[in-house]
Amino acid sequence: MQRRQFFSYLLASATSLLALPAVAAKVRPLVMGIFPRRNIKLTYKLFTPLADYLSQQLDRDVVIETSKSFSDFWTNIKQRRYDIVHFNQYHYIVSHQYYGYDVIAVNKELGSTTIAGSLIVRKDSGINKISDLRGKTILFGGGRRAMQSYISATWLLRQGGLNAGDYIERFAINPPNTIISTYFKRADASGSGDVVMQLDNVRQRIDVSQLKYLAKTEPMIHLPWAVSHSLSAELKHKLQTVLTTLSSNTEGKEILKLANLNALVTAEDSDFNAHRKIVADVYGNDYGISALE
Repeated sequence: MQRRQFFSYLLASATSLLALPAVAAKVRPLVMGIFPRRNIKLTYKLFTPLADYLSQQLDRDVVIETSKSFSDFWTNIKQRRYDIVHFNQYHYIVSHQYYGYDVIAVNKELGSTTIAGSLIVRKDSGINKISDLRGKTILFGGGRRAMQSYISATWLLRQGGLNAGDYIERFAINPPNTIISTYFKRADASGSGDVVMQLDNVRQRIDVSQLKYLAKTEPMIHLPWAVSHSLSAELKHKLQTVLTTLSSNTEGKEILKLANLNALVTAEDSDFNAHRKIVADVYGNDYGISALE
């Protein structure tokens, strides 16, 4: 009887276990990559509230990652590490074509959904036209994949008659540092997006009234947010909805304010055709992949 009771107990236990609800496998966090427009500490400060809000709205953890340099950031793009990405426009163009990312929104900053590439000099530099930069040192922010501060700025130089070798090319780790260095006369000019001189972390460190825009491109669509092809259509749509409705609720407005944004606005791939033209003019029809990879 004891043996029969023992086997009956085992059978009952097994049956009870089978009757228990299955434990759901933990869903991996979504990784939100932020390109190194600013330094790492400031990037986390600006965008952690957004990541927390997305986690709440999606009922799924969202974690931020950024990099010290554009090169490190681009390595992660090539490895398709990010599910959600805040790109510069060049990153988006190439990642859409080669690595499977689709734009869902763009920034609205300082009241505008557009941004221009620019060349900036000191007012007292004696530099009044692009040809005056011949033989001068120009500082570009973020490397050769930086859309506004390198590619668009280089396009302006080409339009002004200067080619590679006509000036000294140097690089800073990010666009704000180019402007700050130009202010302190460590370079003769800087390549930058036209909004960078208006950023708090620049205006708090230098007197921007001592600087001027030497040249600008036409305004083009602002910095994009994109998602990986690997995400479901449902999740992509939900992400787009959450991001582009931030400005319509009190909590969202506060998150945008903390990130120095007015809103995130719905965008589509064709919005970046003007950027594609500039990139092709500077790098050729493969967008520089053969030279930069």
